[in-house]
Amino acid sequence: MTGEPSFKAIEKTLKKATAALRAADVPFLLGGSLASWARGGPETRHDLDLMIKPEDVERATAALADAGMRAEDPPEEWLVKAWDGDTLVDLIFCPKGTRVDDDLIGRGEVMSVLGMEMRVMALEDVLVTKLMALTEHSLRYESLLSIARALRERVDWDDVRARTEESVWARAFFVMLEGLGVLPGASPATGGSEPRVRVLTPRSSAAANVG
Repeated sequence: MTGEPSFKAIEKTLKKATAALRAADVPFLLGGSLASWARGGPETRHDLDLMIKPEDVERATAALADAGMRAEDPPEEWLVKAWDGDTLVDLIFCPKGTRVDDDLIGRGEVMSVLGMEMRVMALEDVLVTKLMALTEHSLRYESLLSIARALRERVDWDDVRARTEESVWARAFFVMLEGLGVLPGASPATGGSEPRVRVLTPRSSAAANVG
């Protein structure tokens, strides 16, 4: 592989993959960081996550293979992969903390993404799956913090907190959000008269008007 794909490559693969799944009548959700990007969140070059039900794994994999992608069965038991050149598609069917079923798909918002209508994973579900995937050996908060800062007023934080309470890493994330003043109504932690943490953000961050 030649490194991270460009965002244009991810866009092209998204169109190709969603068209293939739709033609095969496989229900899916756009998940991961792209689900936040579709709502005005940060651009990503790291993942293209499509959420599918466990019973649809074989049909989804075959559909992407028929579209010219190279299927891969990784050791992880919660996803399968498909490569479109250097661009990776993760077909996620069993994320930790969330069940991919009709209810999850139904909670997704129908949006226009790159000129195509598709269901986009609810922000609360995006955050829950990302937080529950954190482990001592895979502890990356960067994308979570970027999403939280960009879309904080659009998230039901009480719901996310309740659904991730069992994870020490998720609880640590909420401590960070509160200390940084990211949560609505929260103020940065202070010591004396000077803030201990200073956060530099744009004065306003309008979500993309998609849909």
